Amino acid sequence: MDASVIQRQLIEVAERIKTQRAELAHLDEQLSAAQTYAEDARLRGLMAETPRSVVDAHDAARRVELLARARASVVRSLDDLVVEQDALLDRLGSTS
Repeated sequence: MDASVIQRQLIEVAERIKTQRAELAHLDEQLSAAQTYAEDARLRGLMAETPRSVVDAHDAARRVELLARARASVVRSLDDLVVEQDALLDRLGSTS
């Protein structure tokens, strides 16, 4: 494969890595805030013992779970992109 094609692919992968890292940072911020809120909601649920406070605590815990799954998905995608980038770098090195 031509080195210019590999370089173009490397640029595309680098952009996707950049995008995924930004998404990961955003999810980390959301997850941190959601975890804090969920813990507060859990404590309010324990203190108030009302049906509404229990539902709020459950909803907050569910949001944390969903955000954690989304974060894990982005991490897996990022790992795959790094592997792809490494393979492209190896191919580029072998064409020189």
